[in-house]
Amino acid sequence: MAAEPPADDPVQDAPEVGPPRRAAAGLPAVGHSLRVAGRQMGVRRTALTLLRVNQRDGFDCPGCAWPEPAKPHRAEFCENGAKAVAEEATKRRVTPAFFAEHPLSELAERSGYWLGQRGRLTEPMYLAEGATHYRPIGWDEAFDLVAEELAALDSPDEAVFYTSGRTSNEAAFLYQLFAREFGTNNLPDCSNLCHESSGSALTETLGVGKGSVLLEDLHRAELIVVAGQNPGTNHPRMLSALERAKRGGARIITVNPLPEAGLERFRNPQTARGLVGGGTALTDLFLQVRIGGDQALFRMLNRLIIERDAVDRAFVEEHTHGYPELAAAARAAEWDETLAATGLTRAEIERALEMTLAADSVVVCWAMGLTQHRHAVPTIKEVVNYLLLRGNIGRPGAGVCPVRGHSNVQGDRTMGIVERPSAAFLDALRTEFGFEPPRHHGLDVVNAIRALRDGRAKVFFAMGGNFVAASPDTEVTERAMRRARLTVHVSTKLNRSHCVTGARALILPTLGRTERDVRAGGEQFVTVEDSMGVVHASRGRLRPASGKLLSEPAIVCRLARRVLGERSATPWEEFAADYAAVRARIARVVPGFEDFEERVSRPGGFTLPHAPRDERRFPTATGRANFSAEPVRWPTVPEGRLLLQTLRSHDQYNTTIYGLDDRYRGIRGGRRVVLVRPEDAAERGLADGDFADLTSEWTDGTERVARGFRVVHYPTAPGCAAAYYPETNVLVPLDATAETSNTPVSKSLVIRLTPSARCQ
Repeated sequence: MAAEPPADDPVQDAPEVGPPRRAAAGLPAVGHSLRVAGRQMGVRRTALTLLRVNQRDGFDCPGCAWPEPAKPHRAEFCENGAKAVAEEATKRRVTPAFFAEHPLSELAERSGYWLGQRGRLTEPMYLAEGATHYRPIGWDEAFDLVAEELAALDSPDEAVFYTSGRTSNEAAFLYQLFAREFGTNNLPDCSNLCHESSGSALTETLGVGKGSVLLEDLHRAELIVVAGQNPGTNHPRMLSALERAKRGGARIITVNPLPEAGLERFRNPQTARGLVGGGTALTDLFLQVRIGGDQALFRMLNRLIIERDAVDRAFVEEHTHGYPELAAAARAAEWDETLAATGLTRAEIERALEMTLAADSVVVCWAMGLTQHRHAVPTIKEVVNYLLLRGNIGRPGAGVCPVRGHSNVQGDRTMGIVERPSAAFLDALRTEFGFEPPRHHGLDVVNAIRALRDGRAKVFFAMGGNFVAASPDTEVTERAMRRARLTVHVSTKLNRSHCVTGARALILPTLGRTERDVRAGGEQFVTVEDSMGVVHASRGRLRPASGKLLSEPAIVCRLARRVLGERSATPWEEFAADYAAVRARIARVVPGFEDFEERVSRPGGFTLPHAPRDERRFPTATGRANFSAEPVRWPTVPEGRLLLQTLRSHDQYNTTIYGLDDRYRGIRGGRRVVLVRPEDAAERGLADGDFADLTSEWTDGTERVARGFRVVHYPTAPGCAAAYYPETNVLVPLDATAETSNTPVSKSLVIRLTPSARCQ
């Protein structure tokens, strides 16, 4: 039997704390997955649902974007995937009676965990101006309300259309088409908050803003560098790929300020050895880098590669641009500065060099540990330098591997969810649909918040996600949202963003990835693109949580017709009835999707072209892969301060909180914690179990405070600390962003750690 959600908000700053684990997965992961799924879905529904996750005739996991192997395991899901599925396929329901019982003022005081545990939304809800409660509303009335507010705008650019990465290719294509027919490129999405720095750096250096490796490249690599990433919690199925690479003889370097259990040892729950044996040791060399010191590390490695005359000269001469400038910059790297920036020893860096030189094929994987710094883009460019020097782009077993989060965040971008579209994409839309798309740049996430704050944007429409909890500068973001005339959220479950509203607000409930989608044209499927550019089908199998749910494509199509009326020649009704009609248009607009319907019907789907990988062709301004020679930077920390990085717990996926444990880090029953080395805590008069306030300091003199965090002694890099988001988003000012990408700098916050009032 499925269990009822917790009635009260649990205390989140008084966890039980034990030693960190030294291995990930195994029987505990299996048991935990089944317990969580059973509480949400019940035993029978759990079995029927989990066995369809990531299967050829099933649905794509609504969790991360890690690709499926050529022959998926019958249980091709991880612990966090099971949690994501359970949250969506839950038997718990949020009905109009719930909203009648709970006023908005009460919901606004609840934690994100409590809100999410209520269950699935069942019908459209409306908050009228000045009202205290949401009330039910019909779909037609809801679309009329949105159309009324959009029609009242002085310019289409006063509307913001946000997208979460879980949206399908079909829904994303329709959504951007509607926004552009309406007249705006204001299409911020969750990439602006996470991997925008990767796209910026890769587009400039390689000409394609995506990773260049496929899953088989990881299996074939001789050396894999995992930098700024925790796959044991964030992408657990990646550990299976690393294990297979190790069996093939690969070596692994881990670069991270914190030791992570999954990268130490992996007990594969799909194998007997993993369930009852010791599992596989993964990391051969752990470089416990100081937060933000990655660029300095890779610059020194590049200097040493050049000094050893280990450069692939033929590749560099034929395929690259800017080598002399990079070589000069690299030779200027100094050991004293490098060791200060990284916190590493010379022996550790030289050991990494020897492993590099011994490998003919190298893959570098990274995530937000590299992308959310002021100097994130230069850091990733330096990673590209490291690979280019030895020809590790465009050959088997080698390349760049930014590991994306949401299951279709990369596909959203491919479909045109971008605030700065290329002229070629807009030209293709014009040719196919017969209207002139706007050409000026739109708003990304940070600029959308600024526009709402300043009254330049008045309607906010979100296709999925939890914008308020995901964004930086929590108080500023919430004030900005409350200035809107209308906020609309297309959602499956209740979250914090539904409690921070404009003058009027709508919640539009949608089908989940796990549910059957039957339209006038019959039962439908959608498609997604994984983190490695493979496009495949996803077919929900469960009965919808409510008969009043609409699919995301249907919501977009009905809204578009209501807003645009007969002036739009786009066949919105045809698209809503049969998604094959949408895919036919995608095939004519988006390069790489030719014969879309036929190719996606094949088992496993198809791989999109990638010029650097497939042809060693680099569509950059120079026509070659570009070396970079940007100055090396790292965060400087005044005396008595610490560097803080925000991160996820193991019971969390982005802003969705599944539970209050972080099992691998030894924390149970709480989230308001700060992880600090015992020596760093002692210098500030703090013992394990004390409570501290976190105050972030910025060069413009501004400060932000997060109060009442339980101190946890933890083996972080010296001078570094860590705490969970979204609780620490308040510490990141809206204007503290990465150069070029405008991504919030959530991984390098200078903080004071001081005793809280609770300690006194």
